[in-house]
Amino acid sequence: MGDAVMSEDLLADTATGPIRTDAARRLDMIDLLRGLVIVLMVLDHTRDYMHLGALAFDPLDLDKTTPLLFFTRWITHLCAPTFTFLAGVSIFLQAARGKTGWPLSRFLLTRGLWLVVLEISLISFGFNFAVPFFFLQIIFAMGVSMIALAALVWLPSRVILLLGIVIVAGHGLLAGVSMDSLTATGQILWRLGMQPGGLGVVPGMSVYPVIPWFGIMCLGYGLGPIFAMEDLSRRRAITLLAAGLILLFLILRLPNLYGEPQAWAWQANPGLMLMDILKVSKYPPSLDYTLITLGLAMCLLLALTHLPKLFQAPLLAFGRTPFLTYLLHIYMVHVAAILVGLAQGIPPAHFTNFLGDPSRLAADAYGLTLPAVYGVWLAILVLLYPISNAYARYRMRHRNWWLSYL
Repeated sequence: MGDAVMSEDLLADTATGPIRTDAARRLDMIDLLRGLVIVLMVLDHTRDYMHLGALAFDPLDLDKTTPLLFFTRWITHLCAPTFTFLAGVSIFLQAARGKTGWPLSRFLLTRGLWLVVLEISLISFGFNFAVPFFFLQIIFAMGVSMIALAALVWLPSRVILLLGIVIVAGHGLLAGVSMDSLTATGQILWRLGMQPGGLGVVPGMSVYPVIPWFGIMCLGYGLGPIFAMEDLSRRRAITLLAAGLILLFLILRLPNLYGEPQAWAWQANPGLMLMDILKVSKYPPSLDYTLITLGLAMCLLLALTHLPKLFQAPLLAFGRTPFLTYLLHIYMVHVAAILVGLAQGIPPAHFTNFLGDPSRLAADAYGLTLPAVYGVWLAILVLLYPISNAYARYRMRHRNWWLSYL
């Protein structure tokens, strides 16, 4: 996710390691959460590329899924909104440390452009192993959002918070806009900004339209002052924020009041009913989706600091090197899928242009059981950890300008 998603630099002593200041503890809290969602993201992409049913049905389809498959997919809903929210928080913390005005705007412009370029090149290729194909996901949405935020960081944080609330709460009201009423250029812009889908004559698809995710980044920036508080006050404020987000989700979702286009219905048993209530829209992110995912993310933010150090270590390594870990895992998952395919007698060519034409793999009946997918996921994390940990240590002891781009 790049250093635009990184927050403060660790205060480090090359001989003794990190200095345990409140700023360092705040950074650990953020990096632990970011590391966890990277772990979940690797799980999601491993399932996407290797599960037997990945090309056959939506794992959230209550008529076809199982509870384990449903929650394997559902828990990964936390990834994109948490990354985007924490990016906004990190940008605010940079401003709080004195990087304001043009230096901050320039940082956001260059970092945003860098993320966009990487999304349409190395990242899209890593997912698809074919060009040209533009697979515009969360990195693209975050990059464009940073460019937009570069023009807004001159405003008070409460103004940006209000803008974020308006976008997150209100963008769903535009869901009824008909694509047929737009010109060809207008349709592409609408796909990029508001509604996922194909890009017309441009090969590829927009999966994460920018405007709703920009709203989530504005929320992170606007709520950034919470993360600048001293430790006890910060924890109290995050607790209240988590409770408020989850309570508002329940108020809106249980009576099917507002904020989610897919109404839930009474089911045959409580388990199915719970899954139906939690089945909220990610593409684009509905208000209810944003409330429950960020609410749970704030709960995890508080809980992860109580983990034993043994379990914190890999999360910190991943959380402190988000972009490198993200980029590496894409290629590792795709290559692992090819190896699994070879073991099942499927030619590697069927894994190229996978996103543009998944029919070949669908016809091959390719894939692993869900327990096997979990095994591959853990193996990929084991391979990633020493690389991420080594790079995290290197970053803590060096201040080269190029490190902020990788």
